[in-house]
Amino acid sequence: MAHSVALALSDGVPIFELAAPCAVFGTDRSCLTTDDWYELKVCAPAGARVDAWFTASTPYTYEDLLHADTVIVPACHDEALNPPADLVDAVREAYQHGARIVSICTGAFVLAAAGLLSGRRAATHWLHATTLAERYPDIDVDATALYLDQGRVLTSAGKSAGTDLCLHIVRQDYGAQIANQVARRLVAPPHREGGQGQYTDPSEPRLSHDTLGNAMDWALHRLDQPTTIEQLAGRAQLSVRTLNRHFHARVGTNPLDWLNSQRVRRAQLLLETTDLAIEHVAARCGFGTSVALRRHFRQLLDTTPDNYRRTFNTAAKGTRMM
Repeated sequence: MAHSVALALSDGVPIFELAAPCAVFGTDRSCLTTDDWYELKVCAPAGARVDAWFTASTPYTYEDLLHADTVIVPACHDEALNPPADLVDAVREAYQHGARIVSICTGAFVLAAAGLLSGRRAATHWLHATTLAERYPDIDVDATALYLDQGRVLTSAGKSAGTDLCLHIVRQDYGAQIANQVARRLVAPPHREGGQGQYTDPSEPRLSHDTLGNAMDWALHRLDQPTTIEQLAGRAQLSVRTLNRHFHARVGTNPLDWLNSQRVRRAQLLLETTDLAIEHVAARCGFGTSVALRRHFRQLLDTTPDNYRRTFNTAAKGTRMM
């Protein structure tokens, strides 16, 4: 008997988040395996819109979530990220019936409202990660992961990360060989290196105009030079202990980690826009050596400077396409 997958639409759901589940689970791939492929049911309330262009026409409603083996919740369109109560109730009940629950992008807010992410790590689009963490402090929100597998609860970041998670599910259910063949047919990588941190905006942050903000701005303008915590504290007219406390309150980390993250951001910009050798990028960012740059790049973005440049350097990509 085919594994049933229910795709739970809410009104105004973005079409991009629907594409991956439909392509992976809704297209017959039985030619790839001796087992039955998935049976996909698109479930939506009457008259539900898909973006601003289409209206969903389906015989399946949220009631059908209760009979599915896997329930997928794509992005929640609501600007305030307040999911509809009937969807939240149906997802909660489906989980209680034993279903595997999956979210894409801000669909994580549906799972959170249903209480399924409490005490768990969860991913969502990096733009909304802070909101999710503030609204549900009992969730360990990971703004860097493309997707997270917590057993019967799986979450992913936005847009194309939904494809990554769908392929991961196929890999779980049918093995790596089948998942790789599906990926080839989608012209998608079977597994992407790195997390969504490499897709966030690497431009310099806006800083407030107080003594701490001025000290941070001073540090940003000399990233290529050594900077000590004592120097930062002096610039901020604070003791080192008070500086650490204010840093945690404002940016959620300590001054040294903040400095290293800003140096990685500067490296991202240089890798995107120049053909400087990695050693020269490291020097301009204050890491000193390419070894140090690669270590911090891996820690923060879970990829390498070389892979990042291949992905985001438009000049290099233009050369390859000619």
